[in-house]
Amino acid sequence: MNKISEIIRELSDFAWGPYMIIFLVGIGLYLTFITGFIQLKGFAYAFRILFKKNKDNFAGEITPFQALCTALSGAIGIGNIVGVATAIAAGGPGAIFWMWVTAIVGMATSYSECLLAVKYRVTHSGEVSGGPMYYLERGLGLRWLGICFAIFALCASFGIGNMVQANSVANALYDTFQVPKWLTGAILTVLIGLVIIGGIKRIAKVASCLVPFMVVIYMGGSLIILIKKFTLLPEAFHSIFYHALNPTAAVGGFTGAMVKETIRFGIARGLFSNEAGLGSTPIAHAAAKIDQPIKEGLVAMLGPFIDTIVVCTMTALVIIVSGVWKSGETGVVLSSMAYEKGIYGGRYIVVAGVVLFAFSTIISWSYYGNRCIKYLLGEKTVYTYKWLYVFLIFVGAIVHLEIVWNFSDVTNGLMAIPNLIALLGLSKVVAKETNNYFSSKN
Repeated sequence: MNKISEIIRELSDFAWGPYMIIFLVGIGLYLTFITGFIQLKGFAYAFRILFKKNKDNFAGEITPFQALCTALSGAIGIGNIVGVATAIAAGGPGAIFWMWVTAIVGMATSYSECLLAVKYRVTHSGEVSGGPMYYLERGLGLRWLGICFAIFALCASFGIGNMVQANSVANALYDTFQVPKWLTGAILTVLIGLVIIGGIKRIAKVASCLVPFMVVIYMGGSLIILIKKFTLLPEAFHSIFYHALNPTAAVGGFTGAMVKETIRFGIARGLFSNEAGLGSTPIAHAAAKIDQPIKEGLVAMLGPFIDTIVVCTMTALVIIVSGVWKSGETGVVLSSMAYEKGIYGGRYIVVAGVVLFAFSTIISWSYYGNRCIKYLLGEKTVYTYKWLYVFLIFVGAIVHLEIVWNFSDVTNGLMAIPNLIALLGLSKVVAKETNNYFSSKN
C-alpha cells in the first residue's frame, strides 16, 4: 500500500509539475492574444449578458446565470480555503500575485473552452450534453481523445468532486463540534442525493441559490476582519507584490521560499482553484439557454475572476494581515488561525466555508461525472452512476483519504491534457467566432 501511495504521489507531482503549469498558462496567454484580450473588452458586456432575460425558445436547459452558478459551485471549493493557505505557507505572500495571474489568463481559457462547449454540444431527448469530449470528437474528429477525457473526468468526479470534499466536511465538523463522521456522511448522502437525482435543472436551481449565499457569508466574515485591520492592508498588498519576484526570507515558523517556489505554488493552486483549462466547467456551461456560443463564453469568463480574484483574495488577505502565515502551519489549520485571530469565533467562518463550498462542489461534480459516463456508456448507465456517487459520499466521510487526494490530483492533471490539445487545435475557431461577433457589433 505504501508503494502504491508513493507511485501515485510521484504521478501527482508530475501531473502538476512545471511542464503542466507552462502548458496551461502558455495556452491561456495564446488565447488571450488571439481573442484580442477578451478579458478586457468583454468584461462589462459579460455582466449584461448574465442578467439579461433570455427567450424560452433558445436551445439549452438552464439560464446563463444558473450555468455560471453551477460551474462556480464546482470551482469554489475547499481549494479557496485550503489551497490559498497552502500556497502562502509554501511560497509566501508573493504566491497570491501568481494566483491572480492564473485567474486573468484563465479568463481567456474559460471563455474559449465554454464557447466551444456550446458550439459543439448535442441534444438527445431534450437533454443537452457538451464539454471537451464533444468538441474533441465533433470539432477535431478525435473521438479517442474525447474518450480519454471522459474517463479521467469520471474518475476525478469520484475523487476531488466527491470523497475528498465529503472527507473535508466530516473532519471540519468533527474537529470543531465533535460531530461523528458517520453522521455527517449520512446527512450529506441524503441531502445531496435529493438534489442530484433531479438532474441538471434541480442542480442548477440549488446552485443558483447556494453560490450567492455562501460567497456572501464567507466574504462578509472576511470583510469584517479586513475592515478591522484596514491599516494593515497597504502593507499586505506591498508584501504580495514585493515577494512575487523577491525571495521570501524565513520568519518565525516559516521556512522561506525561493522565487521559483513562489511562482510554482501560486500558479498551481490558482489553476487548481478556478479550474480554467481543466475542462470541467464547460460541461455545465454547455447546458445554458443561449442563442450564440460566444455569449456563454463571455459569461463563463467571469468564473475565474469571481473564484480567484474575489474569493481567494479574501482568504489570502486575512491570512497575511493576521501575521499567522509565519507560524509554520498550513492548510485549513492556518486559515482557522487567521480568522480566529481576526475576529472572535472566526474559525466558525472557516468551518461554514468548508461545509458550504464542499457541498456545492459535490453537487456540481455529480453532473460532470454523469455527462461523462453518458458519453462513454450511454444514458442507461447514468442512473447507476448517480447511486454509486451518492454511496461514495458516505464512504468518503468516514475513511482516510491520502491516496484518494493524490489520485485526484493525477486525474485532474490528466483531464487538462486532452482539453488543452482541443483548445490549441480549435483556437482558429475561437478567434474567428470572436472576430465575427465583435465586428458585427461594432
